Amino acid sequence: MRLIISFASLFLSVIFLQLGAGGLAPLDAISGASLGFSKGEIGLLGSAHFFGFFLGCWWAPRLIGDVGHARAFAAFTAAGTIGILAHMLIIAPYAWAGMRIMIGLCVAGSYTVIEAWLQGRVTNENRARAMGIYRIVDIGGSLGAQLFIAVLTPASYISYNLLALLCCAAIFPITVSKAPSPIAPTAPRLRPMLAWAKSPLGSIGVIVSGVTGAAFRMIGPINGIEVGLHPDQIALFLAAYVLGGALAQLPVGWLADKYDRRSVLIGLSVAGIFACGSTIFLSPFGPWGIFISVGLFGFSTMPIYSVSTAHAHDFAQDYERVELSAAMMFLYAIGAIFSPLMAALLMGTFGPSSMFVMISVAHLVLIIFGILRTAIRPTVSHRTPYTYEPRTSFIIGRLLRRNRVK
Repeated sequence: MRLIISFASLFLSVIFLQLGAGGLAPLDAISGASLGFSKGEIGLLGSAHFFGFFLGCWWAPRLIGDVGHARAFAAFTAAGTIGILAHMLIIAPYAWAGMRIMIGLCVAGSYTVIEAWLQGRVTNENRARAMGIYRIVDIGGSLGAQLFIAVLTPASYISYNLLALLCCAAIFPITVSKAPSPIAPTAPRLRPMLAWAKSPLGSIGVIVSGVTGAAFRMIGPINGIEVGLHPDQIALFLAAYVLGGALAQLPVGWLADKYDRRSVLIGLSVAGIFACGSTIFLSPFGPWGIFISVGLFGFSTMPIYSVSTAHAHDFAQDYERVELSAAMMFLYAIGAIFSPLMAALLMGTFGPSSMFVMISVAHLVLIIFGILRTAIRPTVSHRTPYTYEPRTSFIIGRLLRRNRVK
């Protein structure tokens, strides 16, 4: 309890940030559809978000060094609040795309501040417990954000105002905290080829994870509506995905520590393709079959990022881990930037099932590449412990570095 109290301001800011900025993606998708945006334009909003997210990951450590943690956090959350509020002032898809860049910048920058603050305050004795609570708070906030969609009216000023208020509320716990700010973090060097050099399979795995998660989170609400779900049911549709991914962490982590991680990745992708197929097949038979299939989809696809990074870290030296984590997140962002627009364009041409077909093809590539890598390269005898790795900032590797001690 004392640990929770000591980090209460940070965790409370995470909850407000998730509820505010995290609830925007499904609201934008549903609102865009009700306002007559094309599927390609709705997909552009998702791609713009992850472009802003990448910019925020890169810029945030530099801004923290210039103005400090609290001021940087206030600046990022202000940008996100403005981006959310401006939606109903300028109703145009390309203007919304610009606003989504601001919100992606807000999410990445705010998480960088939070994780830098955590890094400066945790000790070796409480690091594992602090990170465990942080993950629970983050996943819980994400789940709450998806469920929050059920009470928001699409294309309504009140709905966007509520999200903006929550995003703005994230400023208070950190800026009024009496805890001293830690030393500003240094930005890790961004070396994307380091990830490929250490683990080609891990690199492909995080790209596929980016393609999968970004397409579903940003375009999934449109898919749900087109297969017959009521807008009120989209909340359960998205929550089933997040809950499935959360429930997967413990059993998948056990498998990834006990067996060859390449086999685990292949197995997860096979299950992911099965879940995509079952979601398509069951869509005409009512919502609960869809919810169960989407839960399985989240269970099989969300852990792929953490298993891929764990596999890459098996081949890394301790001094490479921070830069390797940043490189893996860069590759994830590449997949996440392009997939929402691609999925939306395919849905506009071939129908709602084409999003899951696209995701299935990505996982088929991962399966084939995993089999080839298994034949080419032997596995390591001593693996780093499996760690659930949030896709939040480039400096998350510093928080998790000690968790990967062999």
